Amino acid sequence: MSKDFRFGIVAGFAPDAAAWTATARRAENLGYSTLLVPDTLGTLPPLLAMTAAATATTTLRVGTFVLAAPYRNPRLLAYELAGLDFLSGGRLEVGVGAGRPAAEQDARALGMPYGTAGERIAQVRSVIGEVRTAFAEGGLSVRRQGPPILVAGSGPRMLALAAEEADIVALAVPAVASEEGLRGPVGTLRDLAGARFDDIELSLNLFQVGDVPAPWLPEGSPTIPDDAAAVLRGSPREMAGTLLRRRDELGISYVTVNGFYADTFAPVVELLTGR
Repeated sequence: MSKDFRFGIVAGFAPDAAAWTATARRAENLGYSTLLVPDTLGTLPPLLAMTAAATATTTLRVGTFVLAAPYRNPRLLAYELAGLDFLSGGRLEVGVGAGRPAAEQDARALGMPYGTAGERIAQVRSVIGEVRTAFAEGGLSVRRQGPPILVAGSGPRMLALAAEEADIVALAVPAVASEEGLRGPVGTLRDLAGARFDDIELSLNLFQVGDVPAPWLPEGSPTIPDDAAAVLRGSPREMAGTLLRRRDELGISYVTVNGFYADTFAPVVELLTGR
């Protein structure tokens, strides 16, 4: 059975605090479900940014996209997330991963060990376990069942963990991957999750919406091909049609975009939210 669509924006920059809270309110007013904050040393500290966004809104969910488990203390992180859930009135979503390509540099800057791929995946599992324990024990948390857990990945080891633990799986395929390239990770997850697959919400982050290239790309960067799944072009109804077909064929119902495209994508959000 298909899940209803919902949409999120990914943002982590603002010139000042007022602009940041305005971003959160704008996302809420445009009908987005979530504001997701990345975990890098070049963006706002995610938990602080999420707390500010939550206190400036009333229905908008706040989440991480995604916390890098390698340089986080799982138990302390779980305690802080429970507090954030309390301050947001139960609007927290927790995204966690083994580290994006540049995460090793951030870990080094923080004086934290980065570890092997296997060690980092084990740290992701540890973070999830500590979060669930912290919420089950009560204390500051609003929800004993804990927040939805998002795991980002596309390789077999991360998908195996996601199949066991995740409520949401963000398909972390390269920006140049075609729609056909989504089928492999989705099929792997389906096989690994078994009967649990139908309970998992599948998510994809769009790299570009419309014809305006992402402004953060350095000049001379390779062009993202037109058939890339992370690029969505056409009228709002054409874009909506593409996303409807992908949901029917692949089960992807949770779509996120960079905050730069929030207004451009808003008509699609209006067409599809709750459908």
